[in-house]
Amino acid sequence: MQTPGKQNTGAQNFRNEINEVPFFDVHLPYELALKIFQYLGKAELGKCAQVSRTWKVLAEDEVLWYRLCQQEGYLLDVSISDRPCWKLALKDCRAKERALRTNWKNRSGAVSQLQYELGKVLCDVHSCDGVVIAGYTSGEVRLWDTRTWDYTAPILEPAHGPGDAGPQPHVSFVRINSSLAVAAYEDGTVSVWSLMIGREPIHRYQHNQRIQALALGSKGATVATASGFEVKVESPDDRGFWQTTGTFEIQKLVNFLHLVPEVWDSPVAVAAAEDVVYLLKGEDPGKILHSVYGQPVTCLDVSAHEAAFGVKGFGWMLNEPNQVLLYNLETSQCLKKLGNSMGDFTCVNLQDSPPNMLVTGNKDRRVRVYDLRRSTALCSLYAHRLGVSAVQMDDWKIVSGGEDGLVCVWDQRMGTKLWEMHARHPVRYVWFNSHSLITANIPDEKTPRGASIMDDDLTAHRRHRGIIYAYEFSVDQLAVESVLPICRSSYDEVMGYNYNIGLAVPYDHI
Repeated sequence: MQTPGKQNTGAQNFRNEINEVPFFDVHLPYELALKIFQYLGKAELGKCAQVSRTWKVLAEDEVLWYRLCQQEGYLLDVSISDRPCWKLALKDCRAKERALRTNWKNRSGAVSQLQYELGKVLCDVHSCDGVVIAGYTSGEVRLWDTRTWDYTAPILEPAHGPGDAGPQPHVSFVRINSSLAVAAYEDGTVSVWSLMIGREPIHRYQHNQRIQALALGSKGATVATASGFEVKVESPDDRGFWQTTGTFEIQKLVNFLHLVPEVWDSPVAVAAAEDVVYLLKGEDPGKILHSVYGQPVTCLDVSAHEAAFGVKGFGWMLNEPNQVLLYNLETSQCLKKLGNSMGDFTCVNLQDSPPNMLVTGNKDRRVRVYDLRRSTALCSLYAHRLGVSAVQMDDWKIVSGGEDGLVCVWDQRMGTKLWEMHARHPVRYVWFNSHSLITANIPDEKTPRGASIMDDDLTAHRRHRGIIYAYEFSVDQLAVESVLPICRSSYDEVMGYNYNIGLAVPYDHI
């Protein structure tokens, strides 16, 4: 039996000898026949390979299978010369994707708890491509890289120096993208770190009042903050010096703030302040996108060209139920009015949803998926007893988090629940990609009653401090990554507590 290498060599030699390819009663040049075969799919190429030896060589040309692999979204950053057989590469990628989907459905994989200071309460969580940032009531900010389970999370140096008198202010908001990490504190301070340079902030600025909202561009280096009746946008210039690129005065307090992605010239922000939605541009400051008196905005999300936000109506008596409105950011026109619900829409996800799709969560305990082309709900899932607080979807699944602390994973097409996980506090953050899932249960009460705030009483805070879970469903994970988190102790902790029984099991590596 010939090895695959010898078979490929023989096929290559035979291909070099082919100048014309027979097409019924005519003969075409090889390059022209290859152009025709580029319009065929995998099944058609397989059938053509059974016609003759010449057609088999043509149907298995690397150019055709490399193009098919790119069309299906596999190995996009790889050139055609990096793989010896693109037909096998496509087959392996599809097999891994099927195994990954099976792991998602069966909840097969590793799960880790991203814990930090046992005596501190979790305030806010955000992530980008598996890198998680968390802020605590101690004023400290920490990073985790969930792509490597044994990664030691660094502490980002606070904006307040160690010599400052009094306790550090709590962290109000944290955000992260591929290059920057940002934290806003209760005293109005904003710190910006570069993920490439180190733990010291590269930029700091101060608001006079408490910060109500924080936004960070998905790409690039643009930060927007809302404090009082002011929205400030900061970004570096061509030399890397940070400067204020825009200051906008508005009439009401901001509840939600987002930066429009994929805007490179001058940053564009969308701010929701009570019952008014502003489109904040440098050339047109304070432009009102939507305003109806007495109908406050309950959630907001933006994509490159559209903004979706939930509006609380006047009620059924006045024929004004709660809805989700979709606006075009270029024309400032309302495109769609979605939903007809008694409950308030508490979360909406437009940016991470598939094209022409939108997923929402509501206080009426339901998750709804809308097709923007038909303005109708594709499915309505009864999810959480106390309302939905976070939601995200892709082409086949939905992950939702609720006020009851429950995380549910749904099969969108079947409309069925695959599995669920529960923790004590409300789910305030949900993010996932093809192989991992990040969830955060963040307490509403940052200074719980009946619990000591002293650092030497660590066990009293376990039920109060909140928790971050990182799930990994990758099919090619190492065996050591499947070790339970309780058995991953590094024995670097200087003091134990009642729940850390990992210190009593010295068998991390057998």
